[in-house]
Amino acid sequence: MDSYLVLRISHSVPAVLLILGVLAHLIIVWRAKGKGPVVLAQKLRRTCMISLPVFTVLAATLPITGWWLSHLSGRPLSQKWLMISIALMPVLFIFGGLLYGNLSRWQTQLATQQNASGRQQAFAVLWAVLLLLVLLGISALMGAKPL
Repeated sequence: MDSYLVLRISHSVPAVLLILGVLAHLIIVWRAKGKGPVVLAQKLRRTCMISLPVFTVLAATLPITGWWLSHLSGRPLSQKWLMISIALMPVLFIFGGLLYGNLSRWQTQLATQQNASGRQQAFAVLWAVLLLLVLLGISALMGAKPL
């Protein structure tokens, strides 16, 4: 198999896994919310301890493999679609950090038998949706690049 094809696959798979993972976690937390505080706290703990760090590693691989792809294909790094997608990466990490902090606070409140406010739950959904939109934007820019 050609090394360029392997690199394209290794760049595409983390992007797809990130989008599907964020969608799956939105659904899992939303469904666990109706099952009670113990189940919800358990889901939030797993999300904060396992999933979000894995998502961070996957997101951190995107600029590395993206640079390598553009280097192997001979494209200059100054192309507009590439610059915009690179500019969206810090935004992705900021929203991820805000989501992590919000979910951690929510988990702490559930552990101390307190109900999370509707505002805090709304912010958790907001950060997750914004994270998903940024991921979709980065993926759309990467998919729309000239061949």
